[in-house]
Amino acid sequence: MPNLSQAAHELLGSAAVATVATINADGSVHLSSAWVGIEDGEIVFATLPDQRKLRNLRRDPRIALTIHGERVNEWGLQEYAVFEGVARITQGGAAEMLQRLAHTYLGPDVVFPGMPNPPPGFITRIKVERIRGIGPWQELDS
Repeated sequence: MPNLSQAAHELLGSAAVATVATINADGSVHLSSAWVGIEDGEIVFATLPDQRKLRNLRRDPRIALTIHGERVNEWGLQEYAVFEGVARITQGGAAEMLQRLAHTYLGPDVVFPGMPNPPPGFITRIKVERIRGIGPWQELDS
């Protein structure tokens, strides 16, 4: 597993929404968006309902996420990172994770999800195997 650079940690801790790519049963690509964070060296996201991306990952755990940064490099290109890896899904804890992520994405005083007794939901944890893109998040020697 590659070590994540400080810049990659900062990107993953920012309010940039990730585009998540999983593989449908017919082999086509399914794209969705997710709030992401980092815990214990893994990328994480949470969902309350059992979504298509989760069903896809249970069948084939390969995943890629693209996150656009705010900087533009010396050639005028917007920096972005692509994280490729393998996902594992656990049940429970989604509402608590979404609340923590909501502080980054929506603001420090936000309550999310805005419902009493949210379902346990699912947490997806991604072991990063490869990092690509334009920017300072390239793989560091392990």
